[in-house]
Amino acid sequence: MALEIHAEEAAAKESFAALLDESLGVGSSLEGTVVKGRVIAVENDAVLIDVGLKSEGRVPLKEFAAGGAQIDLHVGDTVEVSGAIAFLPGSQVDIRPVRDITPLLGSPQPFQILKMDRSRGNIVVSRRAVLEESRAEQRSELVASLKEGQILNGVVKNITDYGAFVDLGGVDGLLHVTDIAWRRINHPSEALNIGQNVKVQVIRFNPETQRISLGMKQLEADPWEGVELKYPAGARFRGRVTNITDYGAFVELEPGVEGLVHVSEMSWTKKNVHPGKIVSTSQEVEVMVLDVDPQKRRISLGLKQTLANPWEAFVEEHPVDSELEGEVRNITEFGLFVGLPGDIDGMVHLSDIDWNRPGEEAINNYHKGEVVRVRVLDVDVDKERISLGIKQLAADPFEAGLVKLKKGEVVTGTIAALTEGGVEVTIGDGVPGFIRKSELSRDRSEQRPDRFAVGEKVDAKVTAIDRSTRRVTLSIKAREMDEEKRAMAEFGSSDSGASLGDILGAAINRARRQGEAEEKAEEKS
Repeated sequence: MALEIHAEEAAAKESFAALLDESLGVGSSLEGTVVKGRVIAVENDAVLIDVGLKSEGRVPLKEFAAGGAQIDLHVGDTVEVSGAIAFLPGSQVDIRPVRDITPLLGSPQPFQILKMDRSRGNIVVSRRAVLEESRAEQRSELVASLKEGQILNGVVKNITDYGAFVDLGGVDGLLHVTDIAWRRINHPSEALNIGQNVKVQVIRFNPETQRISLGMKQLEADPWEGVELKYPAGARFRGRVTNITDYGAFVELEPGVEGLVHVSEMSWTKKNVHPGKIVSTSQEVEVMVLDVDPQKRRISLGLKQTLANPWEAFVEEHPVDSELEGEVRNITEFGLFVGLPGDIDGMVHLSDIDWNRPGEEAINNYHKGEVVRVRVLDVDVDKERISLGIKQLAADPFEAGLVKLKKGEVVTGTIAALTEGGVEVTIGDGVPGFIRKSELSRDRSEQRPDRFAVGEKVDAKVTAIDRSTRRVTLSIKAREMDEEKRAMAEFGSSDSGASLGDILGAAINRARRQGEAEEKAEEKS
């Protein structure tokens, strides 16, 4: 019995729904169409409209206030209405995100239905889909007509570290950071903003990959044209430091024209410092043009050339042979570096420290920070070198001693050192001499350095004087041979029958007697 009652109720509901659909005309083709109706009543927040069906329709009052306009609606007015309300998601408003949709309110727009739920009365539409379809058509037309050198209008779509992507109307092109402007731009955001309208030129276009390279600076005059006439070598200009590297600093002479001041051209005296310790970014400096290469777009600049050359100033105030004092700044294996006026250094070479002692030995008497007196020996402005001397403050004892020495004469010297090759002697006031082992005696068995002692005095003949090595070569052997010749000539001959021993004995006795006579004469006087 219960089952029969339920069946009857279900059948009644189905027949009622069918009658209702027929009465309201839902099954007709009016859904989604635009029809005319007559206003029969205006209530608080809705308007009742008769469209000729068996039931009046209700339309929210706000639908008649598009764009914020004032509502002017009266009973009996005829209006056009639709039987459906659709939803437009924010992501489907435009191709690019739109924050404010106010400009679109009240403006008829084409839409594409994305989703429709009849039972719930939900409709989702998209304006973006319609725009993308038209955009695809525009893209095909643009790509087909695209060519290098073409000038187009676009919108900045995205910005990266290396450039910006520009929407040309359906197709994107890359505007590299180096092609935005002739001047140096470190990041594209310095010159561009997302959404900005720009005019660009097609630099390169690959139809196969459809990659488009764009440029903005190409639409402006190239500032490097005629640059060698605007910036001749030797001229001075003021510029702004735009970038600092380990090897120098870039200086902007005008927008789009930069030159490099190499680290070697930044300071006369600061050689091993980072450029950032000499100049700073955005600093305005005066520079001199050293070289211009228009083909490579390079200009070499000098910073130190605009300042006084301390080497030129030094040689004017302290010419060669002048004397001055300076502080020992450094001691190396080559010599002493001495600080001079103008924050420059001069060098005293090892060979110019002492006349008599070797440089390696003489340099041990000096210390860093010590003030020394020096003589200017040479100044090379181009190579930035100043040669100084300490030993030149006094006369060369070797040259002074040479005045008293002549080649071929016999002199008396003092043994200074014994070596394997001979003996070193000192003559007069410090003139160094040397007697080779083979010249120590006429007798080969006596040619031994060890038979002499340091401090012993010897007589030897001067055989050579070498100013370059500052040494006098002596020979005891030559002296003995000369004495033999003189004795032979004075006391005997080859046919006299006298032996060499007799002759030398007579000569020695004669010399002894003569010496004794001279001593007696001195005693009497």
